[in-house]
Amino acid sequence: MSEGFANDDSRSGPPHHDPMADEIETNLDEVTNSFDDMGLKEDLLRGIYAYGFEKPSAIQARAIVPSCTGRDVIAQAQSGTGKTATFSISVLQQLDVNLRECQALVLAPTRELATQIQKVVIALGDYMSAECHACIGGTNVREDLAKLNSGVHTVVGTPGRVHDMIGRKALNPNHIKMFVLDEADEMLSRGFKDQIYNVFKFMPSDTQVILLSATMPEEVLEVTKKFMRNPIRILVKKEELTLEGITQFYIMIEKEDWKLDTLCDLYETLTITQAVIFCNTRRKVDWLTEKMQSRDFTVSAMHGDMDQKERDVIMREFRTGSSRVLITTDLLARGIDVQQVSLVINYDLPVNRENYIHRIGRSGRFGRKGVAINFVTSEDKRALQDIEQFYNTSIGEMPMNVADLI
Repeated sequence: MSEGFANDDSRSGPPHHDPMADEIETNLDEVTNSFDDMGLKEDLLRGIYAYGFEKPSAIQARAIVPSCTGRDVIAQAQSGTGKTATFSISVLQQLDVNLRECQALVLAPTRELATQIQKVVIALGDYMSAECHACIGGTNVREDLAKLNSGVHTVVGTPGRVHDMIGRKALNPNHIKMFVLDEADEMLSRGFKDQIYNVFKFMPSDTQVILLSATMPEEVLEVTKKFMRNPIRILVKKEELTLEGITQFYIMIEKEDWKLDTLCDLYETLTITQAVIFCNTRRKVDWLTEKMQSRDFTVSAMHGDMDQKERDVIMREFRTGSSRVLITTDLLARGIDVQQVSLVINYDLPVNRENYIHRIGRSGRFGRKGVAINFVTSEDKRALQDIEQFYNTSIGEMPMNVADLI
């Protein structure tokens, strides 16, 4: 536990031990199955329908209305269920667009995710003239300063750069009424804990806190007790974090060295659609990319050692479909919504089983179908069984006609 949180009891509300903490369920049953019934501003509704939403997803139907009341909210739902729009709509609903001050701050673990959230906020707020700025590392500090000084309603950013901007007095926290922590499980396990606390210290004492996470490990639950006041909890139990719509397979590969040939054999199948291939290290991503390219296969690669411009170009090529196979690390596993991906390959099984759902949750988003293929060596057998048990799912051997399933 970070000392920072432990000492800040000013917001923690009445202390209570929650016997349900191990498998918390929702303490809210209201479901609003139409955006029209949520009491949203007319201009915001126009933005929601123009964006292509027709009816709220499960998390949206439960979390938007309470989030709009100003109550603290903890929302848990797997990747791809519409969490970003849930808090974006709540933020936009509560903005006073006539006040050119930052009124909502959203923190995310990666630059790509922050940029993506910014795009959603801008699109949904299109008819409201809501200004949203992405405040992320790897970009020009002077441009950040200028943009913030000109006044924006919402800032979405990564913790380091946001903290820097508050320190430089470019981002004035005094008008912030909503603080959103997206992918909280990732944020708090990545060693951002102190940075987040340092940013949180600047928030006005009555700031609403919204926390979103696909999994709820102990450190997240701890933190929610420290800096949320009697939050409304909208959670799905772990067993309900389903992998519905995603067909999962494994391929037994005797030796690590033979994975490459297996992948090359599958290449034609990959390019029928768009595929993401996950490796566990940046070195492995570079190695695999080079091997594939030397055999004349077209692939692109992305990981955290690349500079921001390079990452942006690669994401753009992949989004537009001009690149069809992307090799990456877990950096991309969270929240990067590439609509067309219907095939994910785990070249390496994830080290951390929680990441499995984030990786393969990339495919089949919003009920779209997807296929996940896991490369398994004899050393990985235990890990695969562990994943099956953890998610209460079964992963069968890959059939010959896999191309027909994609």
